[in-house]
Amino acid sequence: MDTVKLTTGGGVKRGARRTSIFLKWTFFIPAAVLLLMVIMAIFAPVLAPYPYDQIAMTDRLMPPFFVEGGSTDHILGTDLIGRDVLSRVIYGARISLSVALLVILITASIGTVLGIVAGYLGGRTDAFLMRFTDTSLSFPAILIALLLAATLGPGYWTVVLAISLLGWAPYARIIRGEALKLREADFVAQARIIGTSPIRIMVRHIFPNIINPLIIMVTLSVGMVILTEAILSYLGAGIPPPAASWGNMVNDGRNLIDSAWWISLWPGLAIGLVVLAGNFLGDWLRDEMDPRLRQI
Repeated sequence: MDTVKLTTGGGVKRGARRTSIFLKWTFFIPAAVLLLMVIMAIFAPVLAPYPYDQIAMTDRLMPPFFVEGGSTDHILGTDLIGRDVLSRVIYGARISLSVALLVILITASIGTVLGIVAGYLGGRTDAFLMRFTDTSLSFPAILIALLLAATLGPGYWTVVLAISLLGWAPYARIIRGEALKLREADFVAQARIIGTSPIRIMVRHIFPNIINPLIIMVTLSVGMVILTEAILSYLGAGIPPPAASWGNMVNDGRNLIDSAWWISLWPGLAIGLVVLAGNFLGDWLRDEMDPRLRQI
């Protein structure tokens, strides 16, 4: 009987160890990808071999160095007017990540405040804020962004405003659900009994306990924001040329996909890597921070 227990216990420990190693790798790889993109964005002037807008018509449509006709002077090739693709991909990380940072800062702040207020106060306040949130969720974000671009003109701040305008709603919905559970907790009830004000309860007791789901949502939103910015730039409603935007680069090469595939391929891969890295990192954080999932 003791032997069976020891064997079973050893098996459980080995399984737990394998799961722990797997979780570490699922954190390390996406975190390394995102860190690489951040380094590219910060040190773009140092890392890029050429200015992103430097034109060299004599080098136009040069393929990557590993393709016949390519050159190590332009490792990833050049575009239609001779601009270095590698340099533009590196500078594109700066635009994409800065847009993601600003949008997430705005949307997470608005959504968190509205979610906590709706969840804790309840009643008519909750009903009004949630109907407003549902209305925002019903609008197609891309269509609203296109309307804003047509009204205000395409540009960096137009993209930030367009994505932020409706991006707060998912945060409000998720945070509201967490606040509904927390307002029934014993420590919140005790705070109410001793006369703590609702604002202080929301700031000191509710908010610290919704940080974990908030961090997970922020991580998952990084890829979605970058993808939305790329879509808007691809449609001509995002960052206008000659700025080095990944969406602009994909758009530049769409008519040359048969003959100059590298113009769209490399920025498309960069977009895909960031989206996947954000999603995988968000899943890892959810598994690590959710005690119910840790027990499974």
